Amino acid sequence: MMNRIRYTIFVLALPILWCCKEPYTPKPRSYFRIDFPERSYQTYSSPCNFSFEFPSIGTIRNAEFAGAQPCWYNINLKGYNATLYLTYKPVHNDLATHIEDVRKIVYKHIVKADDIQETPVAITRHNVYGLIYDIKGNAASSVNFYLTDSTSGFLSGSLYFNVAPNWDSLAPAIQYFRQDIVHLIETFTWDK
Repeated sequence: MMNRIRYTIFVLALPILWCCKEPYTPKPRSYFRIDFPERSYQTYSSPCNFSFEFPSIGTIRNAEFAGAQPCWYNINLKGYNATLYLTYKPVHNDLATHIEDVRKIVYKHIVKADDIQETPVAITRHNVYGLIYDIKGNAASSVNFYLTDSTSGFLSGSLYFNVAPNWDSLAPAIQYFRQDIVHLIETFTWDK
């Protein structure tokens, strides 16, 4: 009787052992797929004498925190947990100070960044000059920029996601919103 039970267990277990010939390979970790909408833009005219186009999926508001000044804006990118922070400052023979302030902020990310690339901006027909900083790696901010007319106005911007920075998972969103930032820069004008 005992041999018959053992034989039955062996016969039932044989197909299970037979099907497990190949070694198990764990699946690599993956991230959620992000579907981005078709691009569309809306125009914003600031009372601080500049205007630009920003993504229609965004909402623009005055910055609301202690120390916020007029003409500081937050563009909240709905559904992506991202914000583009814009800071305007008038230039009064202190352009070099404003540029250095942005550079210091960007290079504070060097601790977590793998690379920081700088792309010059020169749109002479609109008198817009500046620099775009692309920060590669697990830094808190991935795209920063500044724009100026060199004599009266200075605008800086930083893209932040309200999540732990993970370059691999954020890369598609960073690339998508970087194109929107480039569009903002290309449509930026100083109003006289």
